[in-house]
Amino acid sequence: MKVINLDHISAKPLLPEVKEVMIEAIEKDYHNPSSQHKSGEEATAALQKAREAMAALLNCKTPKEIVFTSGGTESVNHAIKGVALANEDKGKHIITSNIEHNAVIRSLRRLRSSGFTVTSLPVDSSGRVKPKDVAEAITKDTILVSIMHSNNETGTTQPIEEIGKITRERKVIFHSDAVDSVGVVPMDVQHLGVDLLSFASNTLYGPAGVGGLFIRRGTRIFPLLDGGVQENNKRAGAENLVGIIGTGKAAELALRDMDKRLIHLKTLKDQILSELPHAIDEYIINTHAEHSLPNLVSISIKYIEGESVMLMLDDENIAVSTRSACATGSLRASHVLLSLGLSHADAQGTLVISFGVDNSKEDIVTFLNALKNVVTTLRDISPLYQKESQL
Repeated sequence: MKVINLDHISAKPLLPEVKEVMIEAIEKDYHNPSSQHKSGEEATAALQKAREAMAALLNCKTPKEIVFTSGGTESVNHAIKGVALANEDKGKHIITSNIEHNAVIRSLRRLRSSGFTVTSLPVDSSGRVKPKDVAEAITKDTILVSIMHSNNETGTTQPIEEIGKITRERKVIFHSDAVDSVGVVPMDVQHLGVDLLSFASNTLYGPAGVGGLFIRRGTRIFPLLDGGVQENNKRAGAENLVGIIGTGKAAELALRDMDKRLIHLKTLKDQILSELPHAIDEYIINTHAEHSLPNLVSISIKYIEGESVMLMLDDENIAVSTRSACATGSLRASHVLLSLGLSHADAQGTLVISFGVDNSKEDIVTFLNALKNVVTTLRDISPLYQKESQL
């Protein structure tokens, strides 16, 4: 039976065209791009083609500003730790927000143990950082600001352009974790004003285990990995050429099909939001109505646990999530939702519905019908719901 994937934030399917070029690359049996002979030169050409496609998607000034990595997590670690180590002679203060991904949070935790100080800014009730707060938090010792472009649990986007103007004026390096945005919405690093931007291939419908980091020319940063001189001496180690070739194709398709994808995704999102009241009641929408990704809706359903809803939907061959895949297994309420002001109980009742180009309007209808039945069943046995009904 077909599984309806509404958990694209965790894993997107490979596009057929991406799979095709990766299979061709495997069959071609490329050599190492660092080799000096003809076979190595062919591999270098394939690597460069992918780099150019990624640079075009982000509107980089030169393909050399793209550094390929093993994924979004490495890209975030490279940006934060690399900038910190390269600039600690100037200061050891870093600014971030309360709703960042664990890759950011744990990278900063590591730096704290080495004497760096971190200011973590709150978000308003809609989940957005105030640029004014960033400006006020910058001191003479501030060397880096790291604010995500979009949140992986709520889909809410941040005022990156406004923050970028502030960091440029104050001459502070600015990094943005855009892992869940690149390939989904238009991304222009010149317009955003970022110095570093992290991305992942799977968000583009490319292979998992490949990602990258935009590093604006002139940005002072140390390599995270020491060894060879691959990736313009920014990231040592032989490149995952097959995966990078797939990433390049995915970037090419994302740039070509961006407008068509946006229309499709917005249509599905509007369908969910408009028809949801007919399926369930007493819920909270955690996704910003205007400033948010077109492919994600976060819903906190009162009086029941999101994990129970997820498991029962899974029995109906519908895949959804309760939070970031990187936080799966944690019994604690999401730090992101608590930062928005939700109670622990409401945060635990959250579903993250994320969809993609492979989903249809019929998928949404099937999901909402199943959700209605699941919520009714769980509330019938929920002591919280029974207690509330008696008040």
